[in-house]
Amino acid sequence: MQTANLQTVYLLLGSNLGNREEILSQAIDTIQENIGLIISQSKYYETPAWGKTDQPDFLNIALELSTNLMPLVILEKTQAIEQQLGRVRIEKWGARLIDIDIIFYGQEIINITNHLNIPHPLMQERLFVLEPMAEIAPNFIHPVLGKSVAKLLEEIK
Repeated sequence: MQTANLQTVYLLLGSNLGNREEILSQAIDTIQENIGLIISQSKYYETPAWGKTDQPDFLNIALELSTNLMPLVILEKTQAIEQQLGRVRIEKWGARLIDIDIIFYGQEIINITNHLNIPHPLMQERLFVLEPMAEIAPNFIHPVLGKSVAKLLEEIK
């Protein structure tokens, strides 16, 4: 397994099927066990679906982690957690039991075409990402856009 120096990583979790709080709680516990130490987490945010809106509302939460894992290893582990908790990928932006996205990996910019893009390429367009992120990391500077999470949230509102 590839490891790096300790890195701060931000994840966004969402669920809009089943017992959303229980699923998110299980995901958080599994992330702590398999990916890294949770430094902080936002409160839960209930938001309408984005992209494909004819589905139940999502419950979202942002996490700040400290980890020594490389980004591709984190992606593999988050996808394994999704699968373990019952996620089935049927349609893009469709309803799902659990979704775990890597929002930031420190100040790294990573683009592996159609596989992994960090910072998350659409985060600045999504209120459901920016609100919980602004709660735990308002002063974090987006490494591509050069703006704080709080400023991005202000601009989208």
